[in-house]
Amino acid sequence: LYTVKHLGNVVGGGIVRYVNVSIDYLKEMAIAQMKAGESVWFGADVGHQFDGDSGRMEVGIFDFESIYGTTCYLDKAGRLDYGMSAMNHAMVFTGVDLNDSEKPTKWRVENSWGDERGDKGYYSISDKWFDEYVFEVAINKQHLSKEVLAILEQTPVALEPWDPMGSLA
Repeated sequence: LYTVKHLGNVVGGGIVRYVNVSIDYLKEMAIAQMKAGESVWFGADVGHQFDGDSGRMEVGIFDFESIYGTTCYLDKAGRLDYGMSAMNHAMVFTGVDLNDSEKPTKWRVENSWGDERGDKGYYSISDKWFDEYVFEVAINKQHLSKEVLAILEQTPVALEPWDPMGSLA
């Protein structure tokens, strides 16, 4: 369980808490919440692999290797370590396409940038983009496992204000 120092800026409000779980658990909980008829707020890095006009966020959407003759790849942890990625925008998941095994293939997103971009303000995120650039989701406690609920009762580790987890709150 984590928090970020000085992040709770609402008088009488609780502190912001983050439970570090696997990306698959984030997806599972987001899907459960949407199946319950609730949208899902999330924080991501929209500065990578994003075509705002078409509304597509997809790993490989741009072919940097053909242009520059080299790959430009760091994994998610590496991008965080080197300051090349951080949560910089919040949006809302409003739907998900699932395959025959009930695994997500792409996500429907409502954005706040108006209806001139994407499909009248809606965007499509590939599941691989989710893996690489989504950092947090807000999940109603009723969808969380007993193990995660127990973690929420612990005292959080307080990260410094400049930590990437404090960039979007």
